[in-house]
Amino acid sequence: MAIVGYSLIDYDGQKCSLISSGSIQTKKGDRESARLLEIYNDMQTIVKELKPDVAAIEKLFFVHNQTTVMPVAHARGVILTVLEQHNIPIGEYTPMEVKKVLTGFGRADKKEVEQMVKISLETDVLPKLDDTIDSIAIALCHTRKI
Repeated sequence: MAIVGYSLIDYDGQKCSLISSGSIQTKKGDRESARLLEIYNDMQTIVKELKPDVAAIEKLFFVHNQTTVMPVAHARGVILTVLEQHNIPIGEYTPMEVKKVLTGFGRADKKEVEQMVKISLETDVLPKLDDTIDSIAIALCHTRKI
């Protein structure tokens, strides 16, 4: 819930280009409801400005840290609500699916995924935040599943 990465890629059926990426960052000390509202408002702005045709989001499948599962699920619900409000089709992928699609191995590490994101986008430069890179990886995964 502290950092929600997002990205918009253009996919012409063969090549992917990164159009925009960033993150929504909420303050840890704020009430959960205030943080969810911030995510909601920022997602509304992002969707209105970037006008995506489709969306892909990480599927919550298992969380090691039980104290974070509910806030993550709530944030995910807010994001899904915004996408649904704008009639944007949604693909959902587990981290293992994303890794398998991008690297061929469902247990690939972050560096391997980053390398495949760089190769897919034909770039040497990626955003600094892991959450933003993850959002690009999820978007790339979606292009290969449609």
